[in-house]
Formats: sequence, structure tokens, C-alpha cells
Amino acid sequence: MGAGLVGADRWTSLDARTRELYDDLVTYVLYYRHIAHRTIEQLFNTSRGKSGQVAWRKFSDDYARLFAAPAFDGYHIDSAAHLYGCLCQVRRAFKHIFDCILGESAPAGRLREAVWQSIFTHDMRRYRRSLFRSLRELPTLITGPSGTGKELVARAIACSQYLDFDPAAEQFIDDPAVAFTPINLSALSPTLIESELFGHRRGSFTGADADRIGWFEACRPHGAVFLDEIGELDMGIQVKLLRVMQQRTYTRLGDSEERLFAGKIIAATNRDLAAEIDAGRFRHDLYYRLCADRIETPSLSQQLIERPQALGGLVHFIAERVAPGESTSVASETLEWIDGNLPPGYSWPGNIRELEQCVRNILVRREYTPRNEPVTERTGWLAAAEASELTAEELVSAYATWVYSQLGTYEATAAKLGLDRRTVKGKIDRKWLEGLGR
Repeated sequence: MGAGLVGADRWTSLDARTRELYDDLVTYVLYYRHIAHRTIEQLFNTSRGKSGQVAWRKFSDDYARLFAAPAFDGYHIDSAAHLYGCLCQVRRAFKHIFDCILGESAPAGRLREAVWQSIFTHDMRRYRRSLFRSLRELPTLITGPSGTGKELVARAIACSQYLDFDPAAEQFIDDPAVAFTPINLSALSPTLIESELFGHRRGSFTGADADRIGWFEACRPHGAVFLDEIGELDMGIQVKLLRVMQQRTYTRLGDSEERLFAGKIIAATNRDLAAEIDAGRFRHDLYYRLCADRIETPSLSQQLIERPQALGGLVHFIAERVAPGESTSVASETLEWIDGNLPPGYSWPGNIRELEQCVRNILVRREYTPRNEPVTERTGWLAAAEASELTAEELVSAYATWVYSQLGTYEATAAKLGLDRRTVKGKIDRKWLEGLGR
């Protein structure tokens, strides 16, 4: 890609398609020449060796040279800074998605794709043109069984948002490392949740001895608040949260001043929110707001059904986290124990969280004690089916209940079984489901 290719004076005009393709090519070259090989710390921590400034200067020089033809007179230094910001965002997204989402199965791959689209949408050109700022106004809902890494998905999205680059100061305007604010709503009382989220004025309730800012106010404009277990939220607070999503404003408890929320809201639940709406415990308007961007995390059993050998990769990855320097031997011991002590097709009802606990237990005691209920119950109904002891209705009910216990939602179960959601809901055996620990 020499100067002769783009610097020729004869390049006075190009048709729209050719210009678009050339832009794609230059973008690719700039990314792999100046960004892809650098770490996140090198790109963003400019106080160490000035690596960030060096990367930007080389990038901007190449940008000016590669877009030097008259056909690209509309390209200027601000566009270079914006493209640099977008490509550094791509670098962060690759890192966080693959750091946070484990697995080499097809479901894990689809989950990474869903997270990528949550960050950039399916149209990267449109995102670069106009959506890079406004997309944070779109909330994201993460659903799926407990223990499947919903908080890690939220972290990947939060830490991969667009950051403006200031070409004059030669640095980004914020630190992406402080972009994520997780809040477990199930651990707080309704009154405390309201104060934690929105803040309060002194004297607004007993014990409010001073003004306090809430998490929405503390969240940086390029950050995200993660509301875990949103299905536990009191109806009154749901109304206030809906206002934040619709108008991007809120008020502290005991205050009348409206404040602007500029960050992103990410929520998660393992509950079936559609069923919660039917039961009158969740607002349908808040649900539809949240569902504008929805991601479902697969259970570990879903991943292993499609690719059983993925278990080895997951165990090795977890072993590297819990036993650095000893990961190979710990992973080998864990896989040997699993092979010798758990039945084939063990469902891992605790999902990735349970697998991590298994690795830790093998590391410390060289043994692991799993929950017995899911294996016993599953073996029981399969054995009854093999012995022709179940009616067709009982078999469908048992199978639907088993699949629901793995996937966690009526929608996912219905999609898996090829049935209507209401049909699935009617087939679930509640008594057996309680025995499975759900």
C-alpha cells in the first residue's frame, strides 16, 4: 500500500461503491498495522512509555497518506480520530468477548456473535457512521440459567463501548477499565435499592444523614450499570427504572432536581419474565424496553450436547485461572476424576459455575461432590421410558420438564422442542421441577 496507489492526482473522483471498498481496505490495513498487535494497556495507558501516543501518531500519518487523493477531500483529522477510536473499540471487544465467554462449542460461538452485535449491531459501517454514541441508550437484557456467566457477558459489553479519542491531547477521554458497575438487586431491600440506584438527599428517610449519589449518578457517560436479578425488582422501582430508560432522567430520593443518566443499562435474570408479567410481578412496558436487545446464555449441557470435547477446553481454561503455573496437571486431574466418577452425559446443573467449583475442589481435595438430584431424576424417567412404563403424555411432560430445567426459560424450551410456549408451560411437572432444585 505505497504512496503511489493513493497519492496520484488522477484520483479526483470515485463512485460510491469503489470509495466504500477502498475505505474498507484502508480500515483493515490501519487496524492490523497499528492496533491489532498492541495490548489494551499499550493503547490506553499513555503514562507508560507513551505507547498510546506513538500508536496514534503512526496511525494518523498513515491515515492522511492513504486518504490523500482528491477523491477523499472530505476525510480530515477528526475522522482519523474517530476511526482510531472505533478500531481501538474493536480491539477491546475482541479481548473482552474472548476473555469473558468460555467454550469452543457452537452455542458459545453464537453467544459471542450475539455479544458482538450488542456492541456494534450487525452493520459495522452504520455503527461507525452514526450509532457509535446513541447505541448506549439501548438497554440490554441477558437471560439464561443460573451459573451461565451472565455477569461476564455484561462485563464484556460494558468494557467494549465506544470512547472518544482527543487528537490534541493524544489520548482517550476516559479509562475503559472503570466502565462496569455491577449491582445484585436480590441482595438489597426495596428501600435500599432505590437509594443505591438513584441516590438520596439528607433527611429523605431515617438514617439519611448526608446527601449521597447513587450508582446512576456515579456511572461515567461511557460506562454501564449492570442490574443483576432484575426480576426481583419491586414494582414501584420498576416505574422509576422505566423512566430512566425512556427519558434518560431520574431524581434522587427526597429531591426534585432532574439528573441525566448518560451511561448504558444492562440487566440480567434467570426468571421467565413473561411468566412474571402474567403473574402481575413485572411491568410489561419495562419488559418490552429491555427486550430491545436480548441475549440468552446457553447452559453448559447445551454446549456439551453439541460438542462433548468442549469440556476439556473449558476445564483447561478454568484451571489457568485458578491454578496459574499448574494448570496442565490440575486440568488433567480434573478430567480424569470427571471421567471416572460422573455418569456419561452428566448435565452440570450448576453450569459453568459448577464446573469451576469442581476444578477448585479437585485442586484442593482431589474429589468433588456434585448435587445428586438431577442425575437421579433424569436416570429415573429415562429408565421408566425404556421399560415402557410411561404414557405418551407422561413422557412428553418428563422430557419437557427436563429440558426446561436445563435451559431455564419457556421460550428456550419451546424453541428446542419445537412446541408453542404455552404448550410447554402446561407440560411442566412442578413437583418434579422442585426436586431438580429449580
